[in-house]
Parts: sequence; C-alpha cells; structure tokens
Amino acid sequence: MTETPSVKMVQIDARHEGQRIDNFLITHLKGVPKSFIYRILRKGEVRVNKKRIKPEYRLNLGDNVRVPPVRVSESVGKPAAKPSETLQQQIKDRILYEDSDLLIINKPAGLAVHGGSGISLGLIEVLRAMRPQDSGLELVHRLDRDTSGCLILAKKRGALKALHELLRNNQVEKIYLALVKGYWPKHLRLVDAPLLKNELRSGERIVTVDAQGKEALTEFKISQRLSNATLLEVKLLTGRTHQIRVHTTHAGYPIAGDDKYGDKDFNKQMRLKGCKRLFLHASRVSFTLNDTLITVTAELEDDLKNYLKSEE
Repeated sequence: MTETPSVKMVQIDARHEGQRIDNFLITHLKGVPKSFIYRILRKGEVRVNKKRIKPEYRLNLGDNVRVPPVRVSESVGKPAAKPSETLQQQIKDRILYEDSDLLIINKPAGLAVHGGSGISLGLIEVLRAMRPQDSGLELVHRLDRDTSGCLILAKKRGALKALHELLRNNQVEKIYLALVKGYWPKHLRLVDAPLLKNELRSGERIVTVDAQGKEALTEFKISQRLSNATLLEVKLLTGRTHQIRVHTTHAGYPIAGDDKYGDKDFNKQMRLKGCKRLFLHASRVSFTLNDTLITVTAELEDDLKNYLKSEE
C-alpha cells in the first residue's frame, strides 16, 4: 500500500461537468474501494469550493474539488473483475432501446446499478466491460437493487447533461408497477408527502416522511385486484430516493417483498404464495430528446407475471 503525499485540488473542466461527485471520485481514485469513497464524502473530507457536499452533488464547470490523501491499493493496474459470459449475455438480451446517444436496459432484479458496499460488479461495470468503445457510458438515474425494469444510460457527456436537465424539469415520464398489501382505495390517486433522506452509521440510506424533507408527489392508479393485494400503476411526479416504497407504506399499503419499509407478516405470506422478491417494476419511460419522442416499455419479469397469473 502506498499513500499519496498530500491533498489534491482538482478543477473541473467540460469533460466532467454534470457528473456526480461520487462517480467522479470512483474514476479519479482508481483502486480505492467505493465504500471508502462514500466514507470520505460522508465525513466531509472531500470538499467542493471549500464546502461539504453529498454523493449526489453534480459538478459544475470550474468547481474546485479537494481530494484528501488516500491509500491506493497495490492492486491498481491489475485487471478488474470480469463479468461472466452468462451475465454479459443476459444484459445483452435485455437491451430495450439503443441509439448513438443512449441505451435503455430492462434491469434484472437483484443486480445493483453500480458496484460498492461489498458489490464488485453492478450493471454499469458489466456494460463498461462489454463495451470498451463506449468510454463515456454513465447512469442517467438509478433503480434500487431489487427493482427491475427500465434504466436509462447515456453514452456521451452531452446526452447525459441533456437527460439530467429533462429529469430536473420533470420531463421524463416514469411509470412503475407495484403490488401492495390490501385493498387500495379508488379515491387515493395522489400521495403528497415530503421525504427526508437519512444515512445511518453503517452507510445504509433510510427515507422518512418528514415536514423538513423535499417535496414528493406520486400518482396511483388501480390496475388489478387480488385476494389480499392490489396491483398499482404508479407515476412519479418527483424523483426522490425510495419514493414509491415510502409513499405506499405511508398510505398504509406497503409493497410486497419490501424488507426495508414493508410489512414482515405480509411479506412472509407473499413468499409462501410464490412472490419471493420486491414487487416493484419500472415498466415504462418516455421523454423527448433531440426532437425525438422516445417511449420504451419493459415487460414484467416472468416470476412476477407468473405470480399474478396464479392469483387470477
């Protein structure tokens, strides 16, 4: 192990404008574990323009980034973990849309969008290994590890910035399917409850409904009634972390298989009936980029589809 001699100051140029600070550090500090990067961010050892920032902070042109001295692994330069041929083929088969600017994948449940916290390979690492020619490949947004469905990735910095602008202006329509406990009432079409993101010492993120939180709006439409559950079509009007999961639980109808915010007894019942994971699926995204309307749909995973059929 060798230690860098001192603090480094890095000025952001056009190549990194709009990039999240955590992704910038992961690239800048090759060989440093992602868990360590999130720790130095959490402790305030990384500063932008002399101020503490959160991992989701997006860099601006001319920002001055303070990078603290870190111990870089001796394994730097060794080949990174390589995704298996099976996993690569699975991801290849899940490409829903592709053009010169972007890629939309039907992300499988159980695969994190990026590595870190003990996960060596996430979807972005798999795709970068598969597509070395797409050097600018970046996640446009995120899905929870256990959530399946439409995930947008940009191939170019310009496309990434444009898509982030669309997201900030709520110009990307995102539709989900969620199976919730009980009999969702017809009149409950909108949940308007501010969300506050907290981080535990372990690094785990917990989101709560809190008046001090950020505005969060979610629309709900009943799709199907089951014996002890309701399948909902969900539209995000804002894009907060864990928004759908927290809003459904706040309303009194937690999502099946949600181990963080859900109902343990309900989850146990659902597992016995064949629903063995979080029933949350990003079914459709729609947006206009470069004057072209792009609408992409991802079918429900087979395990979720089969469960619904068994309940008919």
